[in-house]
Amino acid sequence: MTVLLVAILLAPPTGAREEIRLESLPEECGPVEIGNRLVYRFLRTERMKLPYRYAEVCTWSGALKFAHASGNQDFLAKLEERFVPVFSTDKDAIPPIGFYRDDFKHYVDFNVFGVLPLTLYQITRNDNYKALGLSYADAQWTLPEGATPGHKAYLEQGLTWQTRFWIDDMYMITALQSEAYRATGDRKYVERAAKEMIAYLDALQRPDGLFYHAPDAPFYWARGNGWVAVGMTELLRNLPADSPCRPRILASYTKMMECLKKYQRTDGLWGQLIDKADIWVETSGSAMFVHAMITGITHGWLDKSRYEDGAVEGWMALIKHLDAEGNMTEVCVGTGKRNDEQFYYDRPRKTGDYHGQVPMLWCACALLEYVNR
Repeated sequence: MTVLLVAILLAPPTGAREEIRLESLPEECGPVEIGNRLVYRFLRTERMKLPYRYAEVCTWSGALKFAHASGNQDFLAKLEERFVPVFSTDKDAIPPIGFYRDDFKHYVDFNVFGVLPLTLYQITRNDNYKALGLSYADAQWTLPEGATPGHKAYLEQGLTWQTRFWIDDMYMITALQSEAYRATGDRKYVERAAKEMIAYLDALQRPDGLFYHAPDAPFYWARGNGWVAVGMTELLRNLPADSPCRPRILASYTKMMECLKKYQRTDGLWGQLIDKADIWVETSGSAMFVHAMITGITHGWLDKSRYEDGAVEGWMALIKHLDAEGNMTEVCVGTGKRNDEQFYYDRPRKTGDYHGQVPMLWCACALLEYVNR
C-alpha cells in the first residue's frame, strides 16, 4: 500500500487527478487513512513540558474528534486513557484557571485547555470532564484577582477580561466557548463568543478580508490568519441561525475565503506570508484554510462550484507534506509579532510540530463531515 500511496502522491497534476472530488478521494489519500496516521503519531509522542499548552491540547482534542467521527473505539480509549491521570498523578499538568500576572499575559493560551475535557465529555458523558472544562470557559468571563481596570472595562462591555486583540485569540476564545455551548446547550457561551468575535473583526480585519498579525506587524502571516479562519468556522458551525451576530460573522468569513482563493498558489497551498509570491510554502496555515473551505462547502456558506477545486487541490498538496512517520513538514515555529517583514521570511521550519498536526486532523474531520452529510 505504501508504494501505491507514494505513486498517487507523486503523480503529475494531469489526467485522472483532475477528476478527484471531495467525495471521491482515493482511499489512500482519504480522511480515514490520513487521520489514522496522524493519530498514531500523536499517541507515540510523549507529553510536552507541563502544564499543557495550546498546540498539544488542540491536537489532542482534534484527534478525539477524528476518532469519534471515524468510529475508532481503540483510538478513543487510548486518547481518554492518556487524559485520566490529570485527576490524580498528573494534576500539575492542568494549567492555572483564570489567572493574571503582569509578567505573564498568555492566559488565553492556557485557558484553551478546557476544550479538551469538554470534547471528552461530549463523547463519554463523564460529568467530571464537563465540570473541568466549564471551569475554564466560565473563568474567561469572571474577573480574576489582580485584574486591572482595563480588564474590568472589557468585562463591562460584555467581552472577556482576557481580550487583547491578537488574531490567534479568535480561535482560542471562541473554540472554548463553542465547546461549552455544545456541552451544555446554554446559548450564553456561544453568544458571548460571537460578540467577542465581532469586536475582533471590527478591530483587526483589513478591507481585503485578511488580517495583519498585529496593528504594529502589518503582515499577512499564514498561521495567524488560519486561527481566524478556523475560529469563524467553529462559530458558524455552532451559532444558532437566529443569532443577531451570525450575519456579521458570516460576511467576514466569506470575504476572507474569497481573498484566500485569490492567493492560493498553483500547487494548492499558501505562503508563509499569504500575499508574497517569493516566500516558502507553510503547511499549518494552509491546512487551516483548507479546513475552513471544506466546512464552508459542507454547510452551504461557500459555493461548491467555486471552491471545491481549491479545497481538493489543497488537501492533495498537503498530504505530500506528510512524511512516513505521520509528521507534517514545512511548519512555521511558534511566532510572535514583529514589525519586520524579513523576520517572517527567516522563521525556522519544523517537522512534526503540533501546530501543523492539528489542522490536518481538522481537515480530516471536515472531509468526514462532508462525505457523511
